[in-house]
Amino acid sequence: MILFPAIDLKDGVCVRLKLGDMEQATIYNADPAAQAQTFERQGFQWLHVVDLNGAFAGKSMNGSAVEKILKATTNPVQLGGGIRTLEHIEAWLDKGLARVILGTVAVRDPDLVRQACRRFPGRIAVGIDAKGGHVAVEGWAEASSLGVIELARKFEGAGVSAIIYTDIDRDGVLAGINWDSTIKLADAVSIPVIASGGLASIEDIRRMTMPDARKLEGAISGRALYDGRIDPEEALAILRGDSLAAAPLPT
Repeated sequence: MILFPAIDLKDGVCVRLKLGDMEQATIYNADPAAQAQTFERQGFQWLHVVDLNGAFAGKSMNGSAVEKILKATTNPVQLGGGIRTLEHIEAWLDKGLARVILGTVAVRDPDLVRQACRRFPGRIAVGIDAKGGHVAVEGWAEASSLGVIELARKFEGAGVSAIIYTDIDRDGVLAGINWDSTIKLADAVSIPVIASGGLASIEDIRRMTMPDARKLEGAISGRALYDGRIDPEEALAILRGDSLAAAPLPT
């Protein structure tokens, strides 16, 4: 079970949004590369990065910051936001990304996702962002008519390495992960699912260790880490199964 610390990039700095609204951005670190190093020192073994400007623009807008992150950490990095072509995917993988996350293009051009999986096996993830149960695209600015499970099933057998499922209504507001919808999705597909949006406290970390959630690849945390609501050492100990840390959830 992996806890992915998140670096969301807006105008070259590390921010967190509230409900996906670019106008409600809180700056947490003006040096994203230094933040990546901090996460590595704290013991995290992956890094989740999103180019927020790129998600709206449909092309990379924080490329310089991402490249600095890649140079600053030895941890594998997955990147989403504005990646829409095979050439763009290849360019980023060549620069050292472990995994590219395809969101809007997964809705607009699912065949491209399948092509990418064949060309870059094990290095393509799909980001499914949902609002009110339907998939949102273009940096969450537009809603589609697709259901979450309907979209996910389009990629069964295609070689997608993971689905990153974000409940937009919970993102950045510390409301807790939407476990019901996330586990329902994980039950519906064979592709590993990563939970995103709303992780709020150490109780969410303990919830990740419950039997029905163990099928998940992990979860992404942003604001709760930056605000100190989650202690990295304690969280990682729980996920490792250290007996003193992994106390049961209250009944």
